[in-house]
Amino acid sequence: MVLLDGKKLAQKILGALRQEIAESKKTLRLAAIVVGENAVVNKFVEQKKKAACSVGIEVRVFPFPAAITTNELRKRLAEIVHETRNTGVIVQLPLPSHINKQYILNAVVPEKDVDVLSGRAIGNVVVGKWPILPPVAGAIKAFFEEYGIAYQKKRIVVVGKGSLVGRPVALWLLGEEGTVSVLDKETEAPGAVLAQADIIISGIGKPGFITGEMVKKGAVVVDAGTSESEGKVVGDVDFDSVAPKASYITPVPGGIGPLTVAILLQNVLTLASRR
Repeated sequence: MVLLDGKKLAQKILGALRQEIAESKKTLRLAAIVVGENAVVNKFVEQKKKAACSVGIEVRVFPFPAAITTNELRKRLAEIVHETRNTGVIVQLPLPSHINKQYILNAVVPEKDVDVLSGRAIGNVVVGKWPILPPVAGAIKAFFEEYGIAYQKKRIVVVGKGSLVGRPVALWLLGEEGTVSVLDKETEAPGAVLAQADIIISGIGKPGFITGEMVKKGAVVVDAGTSESEGKVVGDVDFDSVAPKASYITPVPGGIGPLTVAILLQNVLTLASRR
């Protein structure tokens, strides 16, 4: 079993990014839209700010009250998106339940949509005409390339259909000649489907959902789901029972998380370089 070390690979990517930004002499700023007060969200934003600062990207946080309406948020977001200094824009999820999430995400123009969450940006990725991938998909691809993991023409199971993991990862893989199955809460006998997978990618935020008995020997297991259990950050995969059967596996924490941030920042430079 090989542990897919996200921290180590993230530092490698950030190091190269730091040098590239310094040589380009570009002034880059990532605008982060945060709605309401959420300790977990604030923690994620601080992690992004720390990583961005280390490579020479400024981060400006634009906080809004939880009670803001969809229309008012859309109006303010449009102003932020069109501000020249903001070379990349993210809307930190989740948003309050009364906000029309996709309507808000669609306000970010593809040229600044470093999270690839707007309808236009997603469409560009699907048709293969975009230079970046959604950060989680980009992180998984980076793992596969770094560790020499073949994923084309493999049986791949994506667990979950969420906007941050399941959907973008499945859409990316469909263009990579893989046989992709997507599991959700309506899927019958999920264990039987998982047992046939060469590669499992999960992002449902359900602690220990995937156990060793669901995984075949030699499977590649990527855990992109995080949640809290008994005061600890844990993943969707029961690591102790799955690791002995896996050929490659990501830890939680220290796997997909730090690598996703590195890819997000890489996306900032890539899109800015097109303008």
